[in-house]
Amino acid sequence: MSKPIYILNGPDLNLLGEREPEIYGTDTLDSIRQQVEAHATDAGHKVDFRQTNGEGDLIDWVQEAREKASGVIINAGAYTHTSVALLDALLTLDIPVIEVHLSNPFKREEFRHHSYVSPAATGLICGLGAQGYLRAIDALIELFNNS
Repeated sequence: MSKPIYILNGPDLNLLGEREPEIYGTDTLDSIRQQVEAHATDAGHKVDFRQTNGEGDLIDWVQEAREKASGVIINAGAYTHTSVALLDALLTLDIPVIEVHLSNPFKREEFRHHSYVSPAATGLICGLGAQGYLRAIDALIELFNNS
């Protein structure tokens, strides 16, 4: 695969390992990045792993992915539950999109049960902690192999 898999992370994920470890686990975003890069490399793929606290940056990266990515894994953080603009950007993609959440939002507060990302996603992985990112890589590779 010549184009990388974009892995896009939204607000507050830079605080993983410190922020509510009972919900999000003790892995830092950097340790997740390292795990993901190793897993993708072992499977013969490259990743472009990014994090932002800004909604506009996330949307710009999704738009960039239209030309530069083979697929997208997105953990939009709180923007999952609030951003119609992110949904609109994701709907322009003609590559697979996997939505990832470290926790299971359906076991949490009611407002977390709705996702603006899901209508644009090929699949959803939640509640597996950092392993969810690795399963998302596997899912994308399977989709690539079957297309």
